[in-house]
Amino acid sequence: MVKMQKFDLAAVEPEVGEPAADRLIAGTPRFRTWNVEEADGGLYAGVWESTPGKWRIVYDEWEYFHILSGYSVVTEDGGVVVHLRPGDSMILRPGFNGTWEVIETTRKDYVIRL
Repeated sequence: MVKMQKFDLAAVEPEVGEPAADRLIAGTPRFRTWNVEEADGGLYAGVWESTPGKWRIVYDEWEYFHILSGYSVVTEDGGVVVHLRPGDSMILRPGFNGTWEVIETTRKDYVIRL
């Protein structure tokens, strides 16, 4: 059994989606998600992309991500604002509540632990 895996998006059919209607604030964002790895224990890794728009986010999971392209703004309820551009990394922990606004189509790679 091979113990490594390259992120080969050409080998994965992306899932398409959008924010839930009750979380949408502005625009018509559309998501594409290439889930490259699903491991036991609720661990996921892959690449996510969104077109411009703004929506509420509520995290029950732990996520690390790294911005590959685009420009987004994540705002925590209470006012902490983080501008995300290529090269930026962030961790969102369970209990995070706020908004995600995609200014320019954004692509990130991620690791999520449920």
